[in-house]
Amino acid sequence: MKLITAVLQPGTLEPVKTALNAVGVKGLTVVDARGHGSQIGKVEVYRAREVRVDFVPKIRIETVVADEQLDAAIEAISETVRTGSIGDGKIWVTDVLDVVRVRTGETGDAAVN
Repeated sequence: MKLITAVLQPGTLEPVKTALNAVGVKGLTVVDARGHGSQIGKVEVYRAREVRVDFVPKIRIETVVADEQLDAAIEAISETVRTGSIGDGKIWVTDVLDVVRVRTGETGDAAVN
């Protein structure tokens, strides 16, 4: 099992959710986040004054998938959000040793999705 974590533009949530559902990924956790990558913030104009925004609004999506779903899930996310511009986001994968569905007590792959 793998934990996929993606930090993306806020406007991409609905398309990513739809794309993941299409490849069989059902469970998803979404957290509002702020941060910056190589763009190190940006300058915006607010009431005719330049304001530096060091942390850009993002969303953090996390989902646990079976090993055989990993490639399809990563492709679904990256193809959905890729614009070729700075700030498209980042995806990383972490090994998951075990999962427990609290309601039923199921563990392992049975508890995923």
